[in-house]
Amino acid sequence: MSNVTINIIKGVATITIDDGKANALGSIVWADLNAAMDKAESEKAIVIIKGRDGVMSGGFDLKEMGEGPQDALVLTSKGSKFARRIMSFPRPVIMAAPGHTIAMGAFLALACDYSMIKDGDYKIGLNETLIGMTMHNFGIEMGRYHLPKSYFNRCVINGEIFGPKASMHAGFFDKVVPAGEWEDSILMVGKLFGQVNPKAFRETKLRSRKELFKILDKAISDDLDRTKIHAM
Repeated sequence: MSNVTINIIKGVATITIDDGKANALGSIVWADLNAAMDKAESEKAIVIIKGRDGVMSGGFDLKEMGEGPQDALVLTSKGSKFARRIMSFPRPVIMAAPGHTIAMGAFLALACDYSMIKDGDYKIGLNETLIGMTMHNFGIEMGRYHLPKSYFNRCVINGEIFGPKASMHAGFFDKVVPAGEWEDSILMVGKLFGQVNPKAFRETKLRSRKELFKILDKAISDDLDRTKIHAM
């Protein structure tokens, strides 16, 4: 049974990740997420990406990454390519994070056109350097583009972890939603983005990120080149 499900109602595709645990992002999950996005794109649907109650995602599947250096590079690349896909997706992509949003989960929040998180005792941030992982080039460039300059070092280099309200100031989320308003807010944001002209949205989204995509594509390529991993 897949840990990723998709439900399309009235032009809004809700994609839910739920493995019953930390929503670890492994190869199977990336394949299932891409299949769900294929379905949403074929239906010309707005996309809402959700996690399970209390958890959006704890990041990459560390067990799979630990199988070998090449496995880690390939898995990281799959995550980078999915985030890049979100950023070039023709319809709006919204993250509705119901809890902890760590590492690659936080990068997905940055990649979305609009991201909101349920208020609560949750942790948000890029913890790579805290757990002994050198930040990949794609992650650095995503942080450089999306995060306020005053937060770049704190998030990307120092690995600072935030609560929901502080994570909004850091640039990960656009809105913190009270728990009692959560479900209604998800429906409302889907309806609001339904008012955006599809052609104008798609063309503006791609035009405004044209130069960034060149930087991100090079970063993805460099991250797969083991000879450049320790380049300064």
